[in-house]
Amino acid sequence: MRYFQPEIECAAPEEIKKLQDQRLVETVRRVYATVPYYKRKMDEKGVTPDDIKSRDDLHKLPFLSKDDLREAYPYGLLAAPLSDCVRIHSTSGTTGKRVVAFYTQHDIDLWDDCCARALVAAGATEEDVVHVAYGYGLFTGGMGLNGGAHRVGCLTLPMSSGNTERQIQFMCDLGSTILCCTPSYAEFLAETIEEMGLRGAIKLKAGIFGAEAWSEEMRARLQEKLGIKAYDIYGLTEIIGPGVAFECSEQSGMHINEDHFIPEIIDPNTGEVLPEGEKGELVFTCITKEAFPLLRYRTRDICVLKREKCACGRTLLKMAKPMGRSDDMLIIRGVNVFPSQIETVLIGCGFSGNYQIVVDRVRHTDTLEVLVELTPEMFSDTVKKIEHREKELAEKLKSMLGISAKVTLVAPKSIARSEGKAVRVIDKRKI
Repeated sequence: MRYFQPEIECAAPEEIKKLQDQRLVETVRRVYATVPYYKRKMDEKGVTPDDIKSRDDLHKLPFLSKDDLREAYPYGLLAAPLSDCVRIHSTSGTTGKRVVAFYTQHDIDLWDDCCARALVAAGATEEDVVHVAYGYGLFTGGMGLNGGAHRVGCLTLPMSSGNTERQIQFMCDLGSTILCCTPSYAEFLAETIEEMGLRGAIKLKAGIFGAEAWSEEMRARLQEKLGIKAYDIYGLTEIIGPGVAFECSEQSGMHINEDHFIPEIIDPNTGEVLPEGEKGELVFTCITKEAFPLLRYRTRDICVLKREKCACGRTLLKMAKPMGRSDDMLIIRGVNVFPSQIETVLIGCGFSGNYQIVVDRVRHTDTLEVLVELTPEMFSDTVKKIEHREKELAEKLKSMLGISAKVTLVAPKSIARSEGKAVRVIDKRKI
């Protein structure tokens, strides 16, 4: 078993806690002294740095949310001199003021380490060719895995997203062995490789997929279509980018880089910290970042944390694959609906992983329609057979979701393909 930094990845939990306690106390003192926005929030809650003596006091600190980041835009949460900052990244898909995160060179270095841990956990060595098809630029995906691949010593192809035929040409010609991109784009690449008859020319052995929700069923499809082992990776621009947590060969949850980030699970409605093993909203505190060390940042991702012995040898706490989000979770006729639930049903029934959810409100009642692509084999079915499939799928969705959904089966490739994050949900309700 290989590790990038075994002294951390395999450290005893009590050693990690000691490190977290020390770094948390230092970080709280620094941001209270240098960031007026933090000082105001802590003062409003009646908390001073002296109240934070260890990780056990974390619950005393106020939460931060994306609204705080927008309110403090652009420099209000900066905890280092601007002259020390060497890069910014920004979240994609936001409206109004964008969320901007700052990085010193120290921050970039620790980020590279985090991504290097993820790559080595997926089997990367200096002999590998890492094909990075995440977007570059303000999006963190491309730069994060790019830096991690350099740290490991891999030959790195900074492909970015798009231009799929060129991606595949380079994949074949340069012998890419590890693919890094969104799972929806990986599926698009797999489809195109199959259509071009190049499956035998692909040398991929692993894929590191993140930036959007994906199910275990999609993992199985990608592994079968690309002949790889598919690994999950987790991150947020606000925290650092990809590499906050990563999956090992066990594929049973993502190890959190606890020497840099302290995780909590809270009740999304009350803010109460929940015991380990309970499902709730994931919260992170940064304890090593210089420029943008967020404290108790609410990710809105719903998941479970577990500390259990892992066969890979790593002792880092694990987070389950996020089950959805507390903010863009769909509430339809009073029922919480996650797109990942719908994807699980579709792929389990043999349908394409390319689908779209359309939510509307008709005569004061929410409607839910799921557009699903037929496979080429299904497309040759009779109209009666297709209608039967729609009815059968609608029944399975109702069983999973607890509410009825209209299912519309559409022709193969009729739903727009994604070269970045897939647009899975169209919500037409004016709410």
